[in-house]
Amino acid sequence: MQLRIRFQHRRRLIIAVAVSGAVLLMLVAFGVYGLLRGPASASPPRTPTHEASAPSELQKRPERPQPVLASSEPERFARSVARALFTWDTRHPGGPSAWAQALVDVADVDEAAAVASDVRSYLPGPEMWQQLSAYGTRQWLEVESVTVPDAWPTALAQAAQGQLPRGATAFTVEGTRQREGTWGTEVVSTTRHVSFTVFLACAGQEPCTLLRISQLDRPLE
Repeated sequence: MQLRIRFQHRRRLIIAVAVSGAVLLMLVAFGVYGLLRGPASASPPRTPTHEASAPSELQKRPERPQPVLASSEPERFARSVARALFTWDTRHPGGPSAWAQALVDVADVDEAAAVASDVRSYLPGPEMWQQLSAYGTRQWLEVESVTVPDAWPTALAQAAQGQLPRGATAFTVEGTRQREGTWGTEVVSTTRHVSFTVFLACAGQEPCTLLRISQLDRPLE
């Protein structure tokens, strides 16, 4: 009888250990998912984020920060700003500031400090950057649409004289944010729908300048 009781206790212990191990593996998996996904924004995304193993391998060489395209065409400039805002690679030794600088370089002189603050809100902080770098995480944006917000003409009409620089305009960008990294030997990727508004000024044939960037997923309607 005692032998039978001991056998049952031992069997329960083995089952408990096995279940605990399975739970631990699940927690690790979800932890990596959350790490690659990044912190949730103030407003929820319009489409859920999915994680899947990507068939393609990560680029062998890390991407380098690229300058925003100098252009006097508003939409073309807005697209370049949008891509620069979401493109970064933790394998590059420069850190978040190296990627932010490309956007600050094209900011309006009077708005440079505000633009720098806007850009920082889109980039991972130093601690998160360090954690993401352990997975060789990189990010980019697939732009799906660039349109002038319906509210922009009203905003222009209501602006006081001199409140906006000459050639000021706005574009709402919608697209899919892609993140990719490695967990062990497996390539892991996540996608997330994003939207935001880029405010810029394009005066004549002079290169456009960046004025401000709205909060993520809170574009001007």
